[in-house]
Amino acid sequence: MDWSRREFLIGAGAAGAVSGLLSGTALAQTPKRGGTLRSIINPEPPLITLGASQLLPTVTIGSKFHQGLLRYSFDLKPYPCLAKSWTKSDDGLTYTFVLQDKATWNDGAPFTADDVVFSTGKLLPQISARWRPAHEHVESVKAIDAHTVQFKLKHPFNAFISAFVNSSCPIMPAHIYDNGKDFLSNPATASPIGTGPYKLKEWKKGSFIHLVRNDNYWEPGKPYLDEIIYDVVPDSAQRVAAIETGRVDLVQSNDIEYFDVPRLKQQKNLVFTTKGNETLSPVAWMDINLRLPKFQDKRFRKAMMHALDRQFIVDKLYFGLGKVANGPIATTTKFYDEKALVKYPYDPQKAIALMDEMGLKPDAKGVRERISVLALPYGEVWTRQAELVKQQFGKVGIEVTIENTDSAGYLRRDSNWEFELAFDYLGQFIDPALGVARSYLSTNIRKGVFATNVVGYVNPTVDELFAKASAAANDEEAQKIYSQIQHIISDDVPVLYLTELQWPNFYSTSVHDVIVDGDGPLSDFSGAWKG
Repeated sequence: MDWSRREFLIGAGAAGAVSGLLSGTALAQTPKRGGTLRSIINPEPPLITLGASQLLPTVTIGSKFHQGLLRYSFDLKPYPCLAKSWTKSDDGLTYTFVLQDKATWNDGAPFTADDVVFSTGKLLPQISARWRPAHEHVESVKAIDAHTVQFKLKHPFNAFISAFVNSSCPIMPAHIYDNGKDFLSNPATASPIGTGPYKLKEWKKGSFIHLVRNDNYWEPGKPYLDEIIYDVVPDSAQRVAAIETGRVDLVQSNDIEYFDVPRLKQQKNLVFTTKGNETLSPVAWMDINLRLPKFQDKRFRKAMMHALDRQFIVDKLYFGLGKVANGPIATTTKFYDEKALVKYPYDPQKAIALMDEMGLKPDAKGVRERISVLALPYGEVWTRQAELVKQQFGKVGIEVTIENTDSAGYLRRDSNWEFELAFDYLGQFIDPALGVARSYLSTNIRKGVFATNVVGYVNPTVDELFAKASAAANDEEAQKIYSQIQHIISDDVPVLYLTELQWPNFYSTSVHDVIVDGDGPLSDFSGAWKG
């Protein structure tokens, strides 16, 4: 089966057309060159180089420097980025990508197939938990010529063409990193070198991150903006005031607290959309450290699920944005099967009955179990969730201690298993083989690596089923397998499912084409403009 360049350029045009409709502009309107886009970053990222971290603030900034082979439309179809065309062999084992031949790194070095081979075959398998699920199916990757790369797979892997989301598979410069030295200690990791439309001018810690146009960018005429400035604004009231007053042009993801959304939606100078969440389709949960004896009886894990009023979280903390999550696969992701799920409605008495059955009786203070919860430092809604969990668990005799940290501390503790329960959310990345399996495969238990199987879940049947699903002959066969997976995992309760997140994005009516595809504000903004 072949894909032509024309077909996928149509996909790119469709994404742009939708963005025009979102911003209320006529499709014939000509982009203007120049201007400054001001936005907010919260919390301040520990790093801004993709691959070095998959935390959302890192991806928000890093996506403006680094690019992947493909982009993905709102309906999750691939279209060109650093690869301008690609083909797939009839047996499903060989993918050949023809690369952009005018692209350069922002230090002037040419972008070539060697960069793709190095990134996908050597660097990212070591540092990117998001690329690893795809790489495990790759037998070899080689440069056919300076601008052609060929991937050979060990067996058919249907999700492979969906694996090139920029935050999962950013292409990094081989001439900078292929030197045998540690990636994180390389100076370029602090001052990124990419093929993207922008480059770093200044990062004043605690204040702002200033990006400027990459004048050698490979897409003709782009980018349109002169610069992008991300202000570091820890205070939620200041963030909402900044977008209300026009001091910033764009807020995204966790910037705006949900209780401020209804008021902001009434402002005529702002565009509101939840578009641009499609690639991630993030699901929020609480990691459970299954290595600890207190969590090894799944009746206790089920009791915790019954103790949580998750619809209250959606209605009162998220003001109706998003929905209750009931299992490992989001309702917006391929192969979701509601009928396969074991569900846990809010039922405190059921929670108490399960703990009674286990012999977890209350002490003199009414406490059956004591646990600590690592909070997520991403704003007021996460703080309120931690307090709500403490309150609801307390009603059934589970005493909670909330532990707070900054984003760097959270990343270190969660990835090194230094928690009892920890708030978390991860993207689904189009196909369960890419964004879901990584959290449950026993082969992906990797201490010190974020977004892996940090909870320590081990189920050989689930391992086997994920392997079968990824190589299924067709979607019908894959659906049957993924339905089994959803039933087993939702019954095992390796994490406490909370919500399917739906992030609010607001931007000024003077801003255009910032939300153009499934990556939303995590796209490269090459076509964004003001006027």
